[in-house]
Amino acid sequence: MNRQILVFVCALTLATRVQIGAIDLNRPLHEHDYEQEQEYGKTQKYTCPMHPEVVTDHPGNCPKCGMKLVPLKQSKRRTPNVERSTPNHQSHVSHQSHQTQQMHAPSHEGHEMHMEMHSSIDIADPMSREGSGTSWLPDSSPMYGRMFMFDENMLMLHGAIFPRYTNVSTRRGDDRIDALDWIMAMFSHPLGNNAQFGARLMMSLDPLTEGGRGYPLLFQSGESWNDQPLHDRQHPHDLFDELSVSLSQKFDYDLSAYVYFGYPGEPALGPPTFMHRPSAMDDPDAPLGHHWQDSTHVTFGVATAGVAWRNVKAEGSVFTGREPDENRYDFDRPRFDSFSGRISWNPTQNLALQVSCGYIHSPEALEPELNRHRTTASLIYTLPLGHDSNWSNTFVWGQNHDTGEGKTQSSLVESNYQRGRNTIYLRWERVEKSGHELVLKPPDESHIFPVIGYTIGYVRDVSHGTGLDIGLGSQITINNRPDTLDRYYGDDLGYAFEFFLRIRPSLHSHSAPDHSEHAVAGMEK
Repeated sequence: MNRQILVFVCALTLATRVQIGAIDLNRPLHEHDYEQEQEYGKTQKYTCPMHPEVVTDHPGNCPKCGMKLVPLKQSKRRTPNVERSTPNHQSHVSHQSHQTQQMHAPSHEGHEMHMEMHSSIDIADPMSREGSGTSWLPDSSPMYGRMFMFDENMLMLHGAIFPRYTNVSTRRGDDRIDALDWIMAMFSHPLGNNAQFGARLMMSLDPLTEGGRGYPLLFQSGESWNDQPLHDRQHPHDLFDELSVSLSQKFDYDLSAYVYFGYPGEPALGPPTFMHRPSAMDDPDAPLGHHWQDSTHVTFGVATAGVAWRNVKAEGSVFTGREPDENRYDFDRPRFDSFSGRISWNPTQNLALQVSCGYIHSPEALEPELNRHRTTASLIYTLPLGHDSNWSNTFVWGQNHDTGEGKTQSSLVESNYQRGRNTIYLRWERVEKSGHELVLKPPDESHIFPVIGYTIGYVRDVSHGTGLDIGLGSQITINNRPDTLDRYYGDDLGYAFEFFLRIRPSLHSHSAPDHSEHAVAGMEK
């Protein structure tokens, strides 16, 4: 019995000494805490691609924008002077420190870079939401451009050029070689943590490549050349299409306001203009209902104020109603004689809705007594389908109510499916145009003629994802018209075909290549 008791006491003493040695009370406390932090850091965290301040320990959707959360890679380096309280506090502080380090320095050791990219118009909006003027796109919209950071300043460059051959049938058709083009720069500079200054410049060489008459486009109308109204041609854009500045202030994470001034610029009227919609960016032609929907995107004199709460925005503009004159190189006189209002709502990351209405005073130089009331509604749906794959769709309805002419309607549906190097796109539209708008003879001037266009196109990129995408494309358009227009257009089928190159910057991403497919698609614009 005594021998058993002695063996038990010796075993207990040895176990106690081993436990004390494992704790090692002589080691500094902060080293022990650091090991616990390192062990805690191995727990997988998740963050939002557009709102990196959102960090959770489980997958799901972002509470701010609804975007799917992606895995957050932890930094392998210890962050000095981090105050440790609770695990949640430690995770938040270390993430903020890591984000700040990555904002000002290149990525090291393959670490993932999380950079929140703000719209140049409203600091509370993600950049992927920014459309033309102050309009909204879906948050998941793809963006083709090049971004440059200068300390805290951001510069984003966009653009496209379409060298092409076009052939348009009927008596009013034409064929030609031309090159549509545009380039845009967006700049933003933070003013503290919750305010921002923004500036944008958009230019086009259409006056050189298209000439004063523009390019042939069956049933297109609007503006003039040599004091004669244009018909069956799309007018060229001005050399300066936008030169604007903006100031925005964020009052809370879900409440912000901004002011926007453009000379020229775009008022709060209509959807994002066609060349900035993902569903239309591969189609070189302007929609036939352009002057019913988004033609005010080049306006010489615009002032807009807006307030955004969560995913809803209300804004109003005063602007110049007169369309640009025939001199495409100058700056027209600002008048500020027109006004508009728009409500925008992005209920999900893939959907953008808007309704707007406006009064446009004397838009046509050849008819100064004509005034116009315009009402529009649009739905834009963008669905990322994985890495470098996207499906974009747009529906637009627009109505003009002109002095002496009454109401005319327009409807448009666009769809663009892009997967890697391949893109296929569609456009359907129906527009009611008066004989006066189509420049018909006096007996038909007061009649309204519905015209329809069906377009299908395909682009294959020969250079893709290398900084500059160069695609070879073609499209065909079939036009339908009432028989009463045959006396002007002939009996032949209305059609147009074209072959073109599409040159633009590659798809932009501010994420590392090893992101999941959904994360990359959601982060790109």
